[in-house]
Amino acid sequence: MNPAQLPEETIRFRALALGFILAMAICALTPYNNVYHQATPLGGGHFPLAPFFILIWLTVIVAVLRKIFPSISIFTGKELLIVWSLAVLTSGISYTGLTRTFFINLTAPWHFATVENHWEETIQPFFPTVWQPQNPQTIQQLYDGLENGRQMGIADLMLHVPWMAWIKPLCIWSLFILLAYWVMICLVSIFSRQWLHYERMNMPLLQVPILIEEALDEHALGRFLSNRYLMTGILIPVMLHLLNGLSFYIPSIPQIPTLILAGPYFSSQGIFSAFVKLKIYIYPAFIGFAFLTSKQISFSFWFFFLAGGLLIGILSVMGYNIPDAALGITFGPTLSRPEETQMIGAYGIFFLFILWLARHHILDVIRQAFGQKTQTEESVNEWISAGLSFWGLVAGSIGLFAWCIFFGMSALTAFLFLSACFMVMVVATRVICQGGIAYFTLTAAPVDGLLSFFGPRFFSGSQMLLAGVAQKVLFVDLRESLMPSLLHTRRITSILPRRTGLFLTILVTLVSAVAVSFAAMLLLCYKYGIRELELEWATRTTLNTYENIQAVMAAPDAAASSWVFIFSVAGAVVMLILVICYHRLYWWPIHPIGYLMAYSSAMRILWFSFFIGWLVNTLCMRYGGIALFKKLRYLFIGLIIGDFLMGGLWAIVGLMGDSGYRVLPD
Repeated sequence: MNPAQLPEETIRFRALALGFILAMAICALTPYNNVYHQATPLGGGHFPLAPFFILIWLTVIVAVLRKIFPSISIFTGKELLIVWSLAVLTSGISYTGLTRTFFINLTAPWHFATVENHWEETIQPFFPTVWQPQNPQTIQQLYDGLENGRQMGIADLMLHVPWMAWIKPLCIWSLFILLAYWVMICLVSIFSRQWLHYERMNMPLLQVPILIEEALDEHALGRFLSNRYLMTGILIPVMLHLLNGLSFYIPSIPQIPTLILAGPYFSSQGIFSAFVKLKIYIYPAFIGFAFLTSKQISFSFWFFFLAGGLLIGILSVMGYNIPDAALGITFGPTLSRPEETQMIGAYGIFFLFILWLARHHILDVIRQAFGQKTQTEESVNEWISAGLSFWGLVAGSIGLFAWCIFFGMSALTAFLFLSACFMVMVVATRVICQGGIAYFTLTAAPVDGLLSFFGPRFFSGSQMLLAGVAQKVLFVDLRESLMPSLLHTRRITSILPRRTGLFLTILVTLVSAVAVSFAAMLLLCYKYGIRELELEWATRTTLNTYENIQAVMAAPDAAASSWVFIFSVAGAVVMLILVICYHRLYWWPIHPIGYLMAYSSAMRILWFSFFIGWLVNTLCMRYGGIALFKKLRYLFIGLIIGDFLMGGLWAIVGLMGDSGYRVLPD
């Protein structure tokens, strides 16, 4: 069929099928690439490498074939965006988004139990027996690998993996995971109209894929790719990573440093003492995303990062030398100082601000759910109707609530725990999607907030264990979390009429991705053994989680000092001032989400990228205006395309060897 004869919004089955196949292929290959080869992650963040690398080459191939056979329409640009979206949704499930720590999380209390740590007496009695295989040999083989596993082919290996021993634990946890995914889908369906249509939220991470596919649909891809600014932008990371990649494999070749240690230029005492470990990372793609982000947000990110460090130095100079021990027992992935607990209060206030902005929309959703208001014309194109989204959210929440109670949580604890988890997810989704944060890390975990305000005695022994393990599965490391990708996909599909087939494809893809990711990780672990794989970070963070759980269970009165509560309240007050000024003062230069990233470990990597992006954007608009911005934008789009093209090429090279050169952060 001629492309001109296709309805503008048509998404054919071939696009859905290709997206599903690519998603499953990425889930199957990611553990092997990331864990065994230690190459550039195929997923990695909220603008994953593999889907975008594939999108670029698919777009070029489609454009070439369209030129040769103009009467044949293989894919349209909108269809390729759907293919990309399906791959993005699942790219993180097979690694940090789920399986990177999953199997270690379920088996650590048995495999790492020693006479010294007393886990056999303190952890194992509270650990539900159905959460892990009952055969000790199954767990031992997971860490040591099967006998002669390295010599087995894939078919032989599949026959020897003890699948039956894992069926019950995986079914139980898959229920929890899929219910959580369903709740996220319903939350995105409810909030997306408010964010995308009423607030018109800018989504920097989507700008490049959309521009590329618009160029394809307008038959202008050649003109787009031949833009001199774009070509210059592409060449910069291509030359950088070509040289550094060759240097990785051939050490005699010099390399260009992409990491500068700025810490030695600061004194370990005084107002700048917090910057003794300051680093400058140079990632061209992240500089590109920063340029595409609004100036107010990009400025806020690096400003609050530096201000957060200065606060620590100022308190030290004033004589408030708060020891790290005052932090007490925490579960945050990067929480290391009491001052950082400001984020606990800040997240809570910003979540209330999100609800306040959406209050009229949420009220409309509730009215539609109870039949007091008919569905609006604007909501026809939603994945699911507002009423179904509301009742789906209620049903999914009840399912998770029942799951937690079944395994030992009290009703109040389960309600507050799940509320804290999804509150954090909503705020993190807003920060990632609006701020263009391709690499995001959480500062404080949901349980940290509950411990801060209710104290350790809020959790009994079994409740603390359940909350810590469940949180570790989905709600602590958000570098590849699902919910931001769902919002990005919702934005991509917002131009399409509501199609049951598309939504069902998303559901089937997510369920299949969980199954394929579990299988791929189990095959890898039983072939080589966790001991021999690059899972040191996953093991260390899991052991830390259980040590903290044990500490809370053993000494519930060993609460954190009053400093944690003071800084949590201070964070809430600061965020309240920020949101009021942001909402009421049109000239206010600072965006509140910058404060939420002040102590994130991601900002330690990204702060310089946002500084450069903001600086160039500001100078461009001041001295060249919109005309110069539109030209210069292609340079920064080129940085993104070039960085990810080289990342994909070096990932392919890495699959052929024993190790690989990393272009992007892990």
